[in-house]
Amino acid sequence: MLTYILRRLGLAFTVLMATLVSAFLLFFAGPADPAQAMCPEQRCSPARLAQIRESLGLDRPLPVQFTEYFSGLFVGRDIPYAGDTIHCSAPCLGMSFLTKRPVSEEIFSRFPATVLLTAGVVVIMVIVGVLIGVLASTVRGTALDRILIGGSQVFGAIPYYVMALIFALYTTRFHSIFPQAGSMSEGLLNFLPGLIAPWLILGLVSATGYTRYTRNSMLDSLSMDYVRTARSKGITERKVVGKHALRAALSPVVTILGLDIAALLSGTLVTERIFEIDGIGKLSLDALGRDDLPIILGTVLVTAVIVVTMNLIVDIAYSFVDPRVRLS
Repeated sequence: MLTYILRRLGLAFTVLMATLVSAFLLFFAGPADPAQAMCPEQRCSPARLAQIRESLGLDRPLPVQFTEYFSGLFVGRDIPYAGDTIHCSAPCLGMSFLTKRPVSEEIFSRFPATVLLTAGVVVIMVIVGVLIGVLASTVRGTALDRILIGGSQVFGAIPYYVMALIFALYTTRFHSIFPQAGSMSEGLLNFLPGLIAPWLILGLVSATGYTRYTRNSMLDSLSMDYVRTARSKGITERKVVGKHALRAALSPVVTILGLDIAALLSGTLVTERIFEIDGIGKLSLDALGRDDLPIILGTVLVTAVIVVTMNLIVDIAYSFVDPRVRLS
């Protein structure tokens, strides 16, 4: 297992480096001009734009900018900003062009809100999705099976942003069934009630995929020889389903769960925007609209790290969830 983990770590580092180089070139060598976005006048003259680019250090060669950025991830760096020099401690993801704060502070100050949103959604989608999937597999071919799977397909086919908008309007705006989301600065106890609505809608919509995955995987497991052997020994059906079949059936569920957690931790853009949750997704959308390139690049790198880490965790978890899998 150690050899496998070391190989995966090497592959993960390669993926992160490719992401870093590609994102840096895309943002800082692309058509976006943060100097134009930061110009205080309505129309900036070329001389004024050149002055702003020089104050941000954007007039230097790209290899120099990339070398400083990469080294800053490990040892920190001094960043020129509007005639001043600001020290950014490692891991330095740059300095926001607009707020003049380190990107790492901007991102990780919003990260707890996204983590709390992710935690509640994962609990709901796994419990609801797996339970309904297991139930549907045990009543295969019946009217209840068709209702459960058909309902999940219809529910999952509706565009999520439409359901989230309607749910938010009628449960938090028009009718105060659930409180609206606030800010983490108001305290955890005041912030958590505002997550009930996004927890429910995103968790239930996400559970539809787990229902179908779990049902199909359970049907395969229930047809295996070891399940028939367990039944022939007189073991109760509840133990056969819950102890023998479900454990093997969870392998594909673990795969999509790891990827879903990575996506949620990377920032649920639509959910955070609709419910006004001050998380990473809302931060990246705001930065995109203001051409705040360091924030955008920082969120991309953090997202890449989360996705790569979750993939590694899922691969390792395989050997514990499914006894037939051995890492080598």
